[in-house]
Amino acid sequence: MSLIEVKNLCKSFGKLEVLHDLSLDVEEGERIAIIGGSGCGKSVFLRSLELLEVPDKGQIFIDGDEITAPHADVNRIRRKMGMVYQKFYLFSHMNVMDNLCLAPVKLSGMPRKEAEAHAMDWLAKVGLTSKAHSMPATLSGGQQQRIAICRSLMMEPKVLLFDEPTSALDPTMVGEVLAMIRMLTKHNMTMLIVTHEMNFAREVADRVLFFADGGIYEQGTPREIFDAPKRKKTRAFIHKLKYFAYEIRSRNFDLMEMQGRIHHFAERYGLNSRLSYRLALCCEELAYEMLAGCCPDGGPVSIDIGISYSEADGATAISMSCKGREFNPFMTADDDDEAHLGVTILRRIAGENIRHEYSDGINRIEIVI
Repeated sequence: MSLIEVKNLCKSFGKLEVLHDLSLDVEEGERIAIIGGSGCGKSVFLRSLELLEVPDKGQIFIDGDEITAPHADVNRIRRKMGMVYQKFYLFSHMNVMDNLCLAPVKLSGMPRKEAEAHAMDWLAKVGLTSKAHSMPATLSGGQQQRIAICRSLMMEPKVLLFDEPTSALDPTMVGEVLAMIRMLTKHNMTMLIVTHEMNFAREVADRVLFFADGGIYEQGTPREIFDAPKRKKTRAFIHKLKYFAYEIRSRNFDLMEMQGRIHHFAERYGLNSRLSYRLALCCEELAYEMLAGCCPDGGPVSIDIGISYSEADGATAISMSCKGREFNPFMTADDDDEAHLGVTILRRIAGENIRHEYSDGINRIEIVI
């Protein structure tokens, strides 16, 4: 039996469906990183596990107990989970020791001295014993978040839920919190971590979930997700792809407009002027080649041009689809270069990084610059 079982979970806010038919099993000791764009439902999913957000449909089982059952002892089941939020939510009027001891003493009936000894053990593990009687306001953000994690651990949960635990921190403090989470992996702690720290997710996770379209869009090992994502939206997110698109529907299309929009795209994402010029030139030459070779005179024109730029590694590619007869502009004879000057230019810029295919009446070309 899995430690966490989620079956067909759905959650909407008004007409906005955030989670749709989401199912997931989490094994004991498993470390899962959850990534995805803003508003894709990552935090809503974590909050649903504790019923801080009540699902519209579906079932959630925590260590065999269904927390979504009509008469479930929700508070008892919640104690099996510890939640760490973006903000620390320490009680500002209590010192660190009182913050740590409150829940085990009040909820579990643990004697105060035993709770204090337990708290000092955790403070020692995270290097904060000297802060045991300090007030939260005197601590740095990184120290407060480490105390917040210790507070969750005081109830000895079976699983820890992290909702972007470093997003509210100054960059100089992120490392100390991530170091603490790394330490917990050595204790075989089951963890679900919503994070935007991709390198951290790659390092600590057994499995990575990419959220999109109301659920788990793609999942796999860190190597599968970060090095070889299979699906389009995952690739775009991992490589931080930026897109440019332009449609040509007439032989007398506005070349100046197309080039101006390409240069604007390049400026917006910091592409240098040389690359910007190459992109505009390649799109121009390729468009005219396809108009001449693919679209018969008097027939309809349907050419779609796309440019993708990866912020992750700087890779830039041009894609083009053109409806009409089969035509590969790069198959022209070498002695015909003068008649196809655009092809010569494209070959010199892209070298061997050119691909053409024809199917369903559409020529598809991809050029990596």
